[in-house]
Amino acid sequence: QVQLVGSGGGVVQAGGSLRLSCAASERSFTPLAMAWFRQAPGKELESVAAISWMGSNTYFADSVKGRFTISRDNDKKMVVLKMNSAKPEDTDIYYCETAQTTKNASGSSRDYEYWGQGNQGTGSS
Repeated sequence: QVQLVGSGGGVVQAGGSLRLSCAASERSFTPLAMAWFRQAPGKELESVAAISWMGSNTYFADSVKGRFTISRDNDKKMVVLKMNSAKPEDTDIYYCETAQTTKNASGSSRDYEYWGQGNQGTGSS
């Protein structure tokens, strides 16, 4: 069973930066597209960012475009989300996801088969 183990998160002041990372633990598994989604209590899951298998293409939601970056290290099977210029509305539980068949940077949760346990990111004013 593929597990995604996350680290990072916490409280960041408005305008500050926060780093979230997530790595696949299964040695035999090769993560293809990787992505971050977020969800606040009582709200729908929202796509944040995604990165293609080789890292050549990325996707960002309009709400984070120009502020967040996404990167990956395929040797470590890791994806990193850097939240810059944080805002209070960035407060959510952030979930990393990885795909078993999708290679492109997709913003749809239907394209991902495995989810992490969630990282708390809080933007404080």
